[in-house]
Amino acid sequence: MFLTIETGLVVLAFLLLVGGVVGSLVPQVPGALLSLAGVFTHWYATGEPGLGLLVALVIVGVLTLVVDWFGGAIAARAGGASNTTALLAGVVALVLFFVTGPLGIILGVAATVFAVEFYRQQDARQGLKAALVTTAGMLASSVAQALLTGSILLAMFGVALL
Repeated sequence: MFLTIETGLVVLAFLLLVGGVVGSLVPQVPGALLSLAGVFTHWYATGEPGLGLLVALVIVGVLTLVVDWFGGAIAARAGGASNTTALLAGVVALVLFFVTGPLGIILGVAATVFAVEFYRQQDARQGLKAALVTTAGMLASSVAQALLTGSILLAMFGVALL
């Protein structure tokens, strides 16, 4: 039995969709983009989902990108951190991604936010608050991304089953 190009593209689409959910939980992996690539690959191969659902899934994918890109910075600002602190924490996260993995990123960002805010405000309590809110925001952002990419995957399973 030979696979058709369409079948191969549908398999690729679902691999991308599953990769999107996994990628939403792994720092620096573009889960939303993988999910959108899966949706468009499936649409290209089969013509499904229809236009209305395709637009809805693209909106969910773009929302997921926004959460991914700005969730940590918004959490840092909500915790009282400055824009400079959020920027430095982002740089630290990027560097630690290549050195320590996810746990190192979380701990490194928390330590960076605490240290910079403590230096900036000379207040350990404010530094700790900013670090805790930033860390909670990063974790919440990952959960939100997983839920959003998971909803895209479930919708595409529904399309495939119909």
